[in-house]
Amino acid sequence: MKIGIDIRLIGKKRTGDEVVFFNLVKNLARIETNHGFELLTDITDEKILREIAENLEIAGKDNFKIISLPTSNKFSWNFWTLPKYLKKNPVDIYLTQYITPFFVPRSIKIATIVHDISFNFFPQLIKFSDLLFLKILIPLSLRRADKVIGVSQFTRDEIIKFYKMNPEKVDYIYNAIGDEFLKANISQVEKETVRKKYQLPEKFILYLGTLQPRKNVPKLVEAFAQVKNKLSGTKLVICGNLLAHNCDKQIEKSVATHKLENDVIFPGFIADQDKAIVFSLASVFVSPSLYEGFGIPPLEAMSQGVPVLCSDIPSLREIAGDGALFFDLNNLDDFSKKLYDISMDNSLRSRLIRLGAERISFFSWKKSASKILAIFEGM
Repeated sequence: MKIGIDIRLIGKKRTGDEVVFFNLVKNLARIETNHGFELLTDITDEKILREIAENLEIAGKDNFKIISLPTSNKFSWNFWTLPKYLKKNPVDIYLTQYITPFFVPRSIKIATIVHDISFNFFPQLIKFSDLLFLKILIPLSLRRADKVIGVSQFTRDEIIKFYKMNPEKVDYIYNAIGDEFLKANISQVEKETVRKKYQLPEKFILYLGTLQPRKNVPKLVEAFAQVKNKLSGTKLVICGNLLAHNCDKQIEKSVATHKLENDVIFPGFIADQDKAIVFSLASVFVSPSLYEGFGIPPLEAMSQGVPVLCSDIPSLREIAGDGALFFDLNNLDDFSKKLYDISMDNSLRSRLIRLGAERISFFSWKKSASKILAIFEGM
């Protein structure tokens, strides 16, 4: 088969979405197969394209080819640029995420990855223009897709239930952690270099991810405010892009309200090559989300021997299992108590670190790439 894959996310600093496509493609390239892969992107800079090929480990692989299709914006890509290309250069299967392309021949089978459908359950947390776009185009895209792929059993079930879809049309593959998180023995010199680069404190609780409202970061600030004085100098580090269009403006307001300007650090976006080291420097990692389709950061923290505290939601229960401590989203006192316990109770910390190390072995990009290839072959 000839398989087209939308890799526009790779190189765009889109955190979770980019991680998924990068690691799927990288691990597909490690599988011995006769299938051909066309990796489609809107990036035109030759230097960046060479770097992408090198990072994906596809340089010199005859069955992998990056194709650059310049476009003015993401709308014209789906409505014009990509359909025009595929009509002249058809593939057997095209893989994208969420929004499927329009006016593509029915002979081309389309698979789309859906990371989550949180916008249906928390519409008040999304800009009206974004919500309108999702509410109109997602149902159309799911109808056009030949296969819809969730990133967890929970996400698959949500898609089937909410959109009333035939279960046979919807499957799932798990996300996992990247190769950089599986490397052992990060040196003290590397740690101190990264600590200095991002001006990280000696002891800190970490949040790393997007800063969308559904991530519930202001609640983490509130919980931290309740126990800060009992945590012997521990700071709160919130990593992510504060300038992103969908950033939760309540985060900085919450910091100001609780007078935590000297106790909450915002290092900004963390480069991919530094993420594992930043996790390894943390004393605790917290995922306070209201809704997740999967949630890669808890696994990344576990891989670095960091105890994890998560909101008690179905997807994080599915992913973290007994490798994390969970708090009640509707109970701030429970959140702050668990935050204190996981920071100060050495017996609890040791147990979570041990169970977390066992938990990450359940997920791998190699297994997920093999499964998505099997999905393609069954379409």
